[in-house]
Amino acid sequence: MDATEISPYCPRFQRAVEVIGRRWTGAVVRALMTGSRRFSEIADTVPGISDRLLSERLKELEAEDIVERVVVPSTPVRVDYRLTAKGRELVPVFEALGAWSERWIPLPAGTE
Repeated sequence: MDATEISPYCPRFQRAVEVIGRRWTGAVVRALMTGSRRFSEIADTVPGISDRLLSERLKELEAEDIVERVVVPSTPVRVDYRLTAKGRELVPVFEALGAWSERWIPLPAGTE
């Protein structure tokens, strides 16, 4: 894409960045990219996120129709979270961002 084809400001783009750019949201979406997940599995995959904040992010992603909450009628009742079609369309975006980060973003000290 040529830089002349991009307008300096796009409200849709800005909104998209705000939706997926909130703290921990990217990590939650990335955790869900491998398939349905239970709350505890997502919490285990995203180190440092509190249960309260994970719950908040999942509700926000549900409201944006990026994640769906599926109640499985079993004993005990099981709740799974998975990406919707809209959420699955983010996979190539996250893959591209992952490739960019591998090239340009150094690992934080002590995480190698």
